[in-house]
Amino acid sequence: MKVFVSVVCFTALFWVGLLHPTHISSASAESRPPNIILIVADDLGYADLGCYGQQKIATPCLDQMAKEGLRFTQVYAGAPVCAPSRCVLMTGLHSGHAYIRENSPEVGGQRETYGNQGQRRLSLRKSDLTVAELLQSAGYRTGLAGKWGLAEPDTDGTPRNKGFEESLGYLNQNHAVDYYTDLLWRNDEPFQVKTNRQNQRLTYSHDLFTDFALDFVKRHRERSFFLYLAFTVPHEKWEVPDQGAYATKDWPENAKNYAAMVSRLDSDVGRLLDQLKESGIDDNTIVLFTSDNGEAPREPDWETLFDSSGNLRGKKGSVYEGGIRVPMVVRWPGVVPTGKVSDAVWSFADFLPTAAELVGLPVVPAIDGRSVWPIIAGHRASTEPRYLYWERPDSKQFQQAARFGKWKAVRQGWGQPLELYDLEADPAETSNQASSEKPVIESFEAYFASARTDSPHWPTQDARRRRRSKTQE
Repeated sequence: MKVFVSVVCFTALFWVGLLHPTHISSASAESRPPNIILIVADDLGYADLGCYGQQKIATPCLDQMAKEGLRFTQVYAGAPVCAPSRCVLMTGLHSGHAYIRENSPEVGGQRETYGNQGQRRLSLRKSDLTVAELLQSAGYRTGLAGKWGLAEPDTDGTPRNKGFEESLGYLNQNHAVDYYTDLLWRNDEPFQVKTNRQNQRLTYSHDLFTDFALDFVKRHRERSFFLYLAFTVPHEKWEVPDQGAYATKDWPENAKNYAAMVSRLDSDVGRLLDQLKESGIDDNTIVLFTSDNGEAPREPDWETLFDSSGNLRGKKGSVYEGGIRVPMVVRWPGVVPTGKVSDAVWSFADFLPTAAELVGLPVVPAIDGRSVWPIIAGHRASTEPRYLYWERPDSKQFQQAARFGKWKAVRQGWGQPLELYDLEADPAETSNQASSEKPVIESFEAYFASARTDSPHWPTQDARRRRRSKTQE
């Protein structure tokens, strides 16, 4: 509760004017703060890009972006599934403190407005400070295209209520798998895609998001902006207007579709980078590219075709490396080192404080992330040792993980013993070192005891036990 109270107090400073842009020296006309573009793919595997070892899917634009910028090898998503990962990204709170910790709450929430009517969702609250609200308070124009996944309609958590002046996309993650939908949300209002009505399939939603991004950059090139481009590809269901170079491959249809989706994503990132140059703002724009979690499970006939996780264990939904380690490429000509590879360890929770440092805002209190700007700028090679935390409070099996330095601890099931892996020697997490590293296990157990707060929406077995005990008193 203290976490959220502190964030509310900090947010209030914006609205009373104490952190108005005129108080930020870096926001002068002579030295305009950089534009920030955050591109997030959906279910893209760690090794799905050529610059991360992919051999069968062509990604020349992102490979070139890596050559012109900095490629990270040990960056982590906020969670192993969509909604909580995006919540961590937007709020800087890890999944033991974030309000949204799983795609669907076990307790509470509301029925989906559009999508699977049998599922419930949580929406962000007024008290949940987002990076968009933070940047908007500093005078940034803010835009979102693609998949929000953190609110239902007419709630406090919609994009416009969370700091985005302009938006086009899906509010709900289940709806986001319909690439030929006839309904999107524009600035929190229903937006009819007329060319897809009556089962027509003429407009691929991903293309609309690319067009939105290109237009947003053109219109706001004279003023600092934050663009969150939350692409929905290559999430299942795997469909694309054109299989392109993969149409003649001797692969299953869905494999060809997947490859074409990744290459289409790559091409559109290239178009966006070209637009920055055409608009004359390439040298004042930082672009970050990543994925919301690891690769999703696939059909047996192409499960291993692309080796999308590389040598990492697990997939989407798992707190092993394959579920949470993601690609991260950062580019800013003349500022971010060129053609370098970094093994610095950081996570989605670090994006908000990093953006705050870029803009010149004070440190945001009571969040879990830390600014990694010195790492991105090449001033330091690594982050200071600290714990990173993940949990997935799925009702079927509670998962928990943390990393400190080279060590990674994993718990599969509430109250179960910890597994321990040395990620420097064993990035594939094949050899459990728990029995031989008792002091390390003890330090992780102590950390886990205080790393999270209970959530009424995903009660643990201990929380249920305490509630029953209090009821019986």
